[in-house]
Amino acid sequence: MKRIAIIGAGSWGTALAVMAARAGHEVQLWSRNPEVVNSINSAHVNPFYLTSAQIPERVTALNDIAVALNEAELVLFAAPSHAARELFSTISPHLHETAVVVSVSKGIEIETGKRISEIFKEVAGTTHSFVCLSGPSFAREVVAGHPTAIVAASKDLMAARAVQNDLSFENLRIYTNADVIGAELGGSVKNVMAIAAGMAAGLGFGTNSVAALITRGLAEITRLARREGAQVETLTGLAGLGDLVLTCTGNLSRNRFVGQELGKGKRLEEITAELNEVAEGINTARAVKKLADRAGLEMPIANEVNAVLYEGKSAREAVSDLMSRPLREESP
Repeated sequence: MKRIAIIGAGSWGTALAVMAARAGHEVQLWSRNPEVVNSINSAHVNPFYLTSAQIPERVTALNDIAVALNEAELVLFAAPSHAARELFSTISPHLHETAVVVSVSKGIEIETGKRISEIFKEVAGTTHSFVCLSGPSFAREVVAGHPTAIVAASKDLMAARAVQNDLSFENLRIYTNADVIGAELGGSVKNVMAIAAGMAAGLGFGTNSVAALITRGLAEITRLARREGAQVETLTGLAGLGDLVLTCTGNLSRNRFVGQELGKGKRLEEITAELNEVAEGINTARAVKKLADRAGLEMPIANEVNAVLYEGKSAREAVSDLMSRPLREESP
């Protein structure tokens, strides 16, 4: 048994709390929302996320982040990526000296283009081992017992193995690798591609279109990840192709939903008003465009998604422009 702190009580934070408790660990789940804390502690239900899931008694919800982190051996960061810098600054002084920090956040900081691991290193230094936990995983399905496989990536192999051993349980199987860059970029940029796949569905296009977007989207993700120092093998694995396929095709994907509604002609403001959680691809599209422009990389799908989200371009115009690009050889 270990003491595990989870920062963020959205769907994925709640799901990880449930799974960690089922595995026999003591879990402290932090939320900003007093209503969430009270409901979890009294009724063992999150009133806003995964509302049908019964939360084990081993999970204690807290508003006080310092208390939640007290003596925690594993600290799981499950908040949206745009809150990473602020929250890392808050938690850093309260981390136990041997705590391993595990990020399940899938985003890139817009202003700097930094990945979550880079933000953590900048804010908290290099004292604590950092693990990126990523892969094809809808929180609702994990809690419901559906077999799920994900990856714990870390430069510290001992830390990755600790996460693997502590959180793998029954239907949740965790693999390890050393490629944090690939795992983070695969998990982040796939959300942009899922918006594109959703737009295709919203326009009434079929599986031909989605298959093409997934394949060429993977080429774009790999192009960027390799430039940033990732290993190609990571992008063909669970944290790359696996997560991309799930998010581009699954009905539980928030990013696919955003794209689908854009394809139907809705405005972004209308769509986000319907969501009760962040669709990371909306912000990540801007960050990816900045990274690609800075590196001089060609990422046409990502560019078109950014144009639809922020430049007033219609989804149909974006598809037309993608299909009318100069013909070329297929290459990564």
